Amino acid sequence: MPKILIIAPAWIGDAIMAQPLYRRLHERYPGLVLDVLAPAWTRAVHARMPEVNETLDNPFTHGELNLRARRKLAHQLKARRYDQAIVLPNSLKSALIPWFARIPLRTGWVGEMRYGLLNDARKLDTEALPKMVERFAALAEDRNQLLQRPVPYPRLVIDAAARAAALQKAGLNADQSVIALCPGAEYGPAKRWPAHHAAALARELLAEGKQVWLFGSGKDNEIAGEIAALAPGSVNLSGKTSLAEAIDLLSLASAVVTNDSGLMHVAAALDRPSVAVYGSSSPRFTPPLSDKARIVTLALACSPCFKRTCPLGHMQCLNDLGPERVRIALADLVPELFAR
Repeated sequence: MPKILIIAPAWIGDAIMAQPLYRRLHERYPGLVLDVLAPAWTRAVHARMPEVNETLDNPFTHGELNLRARRKLAHQLKARRYDQAIVLPNSLKSALIPWFARIPLRTGWVGEMRYGLLNDARKLDTEALPKMVERFAALAEDRNQLLQRPVPYPRLVIDAAARAAALQKAGLNADQSVIALCPGAEYGPAKRWPAHHAAALARELLAEGKQVWLFGSGKDNEIAGEIAALAPGSVNLSGKTSLAEAIDLLSLASAVVTNDSGLMHVAAALDRPSVAVYGSSSPRFTPPLSDKARIVTLALACSPCFKRTCPLGHMQCLNDLGPERVRIALADLVPELFAR
């Protein structure tokens, strides 16, 4: 029975984009046991992927070397006798544990000069594989083999009982249509649609009898609180749910309005109709992976800049993107919700 260990990304969105890789590995290796080494905060995502046998906690923070602890963890993993490790992050440190564990085949893109640590190090052709999901999925194939296309969309599986429990805990119901707003973006403010625009949209939706639920982590409390204050009647769930509960509740949304964030990828993987607002980033690299998604962007000459904060100080890419554009995209996406 083949056994593969995935060294998974730390970001929620990236973790979701790795799922097509897992699916392809199962196609190639019937009976595969696939484990994932990942930060604990991504456990809720991996728990909703049927391809994953077990999620093992990766305790190391960004930039932390701690060779002694890495050797200790590698020793524990060595006893599991994996046949292959696939390293998805491009850092040198991420390749150390499989090497310490003496996993026979260690696959990944070249990254930070990882020759030796990876004995199946591949050179990435960014033009042939422009999307992150493609770069991950391509590692399921043997060296020099073409990526199997089309790459399937990620899909998270929801447990109905867990969702009902999350709904009850939050004191909510889905009797009326729910529009989810995901106003955060951990990367930085240049990816966050301004609160006053989101609030203006929320007020319209509430006036039409729709529910508006705001999702995010505790780091999004400030912007979510501002939206809730400007749009009374909105339900602010930011920082009040676990990621597992947020995923389950988000699956109830009739539509989602989101920045380019981890929750954008969650919504897409839940097959929820989504309008994704892009500012400093580009949908060419990490688009929402769903046929039910619409991208709203001004495509200014200065964007995408991929900066955390606007280098020009005006952030026109998002400040000038008014709520009417998002409203039009929503109506196009789910016309039945906006029929007059």
